[in-house]
Amino acid sequence: MPADRISRLLEDIRLLDAGRFELVQALRDIILGLAPSISEEVKYGGLLFSAGKPFCGVFSYAKHVSLEFGAGASLPDTFKVLEGEGKFRRHIKLLSVEDIRGKHVVDYLVLALGLAAEP
Repeated sequence: MPADRISRLLEDIRLLDAGRFELVQALRDIILGLAPSISEEVKYGGLLFSAGKPFCGVFSYAKHVSLEFGAGASLPDTFKVLEGEGKFRRHIKLLSVEDIRGKHVVDYLVLALGLAAEP
């Protein structure tokens, strides 16, 4: 059943905006390619990715896609792209597939995955 929910969510995004769909798919490919143990589920209106415990989420909004980190405040913000003022959460706002490289998304994903793997 989780695969059905994921497929339905992706189809909804595709029907609303092809560019955001492409961006979500690119992020999914990167995240799921980080380690074979990573799983995804539909939660909170987006895709939540876990490796033992959740480490990031991808959420599609009207004009952007947000890559969210539940423990983002603990991540070093070397490239100064993390947004948010909360006690724990941080996010990276993405407008295009090009933002993935420009905002160093892979670096932050690796850090978040490593943080989730800590005991």
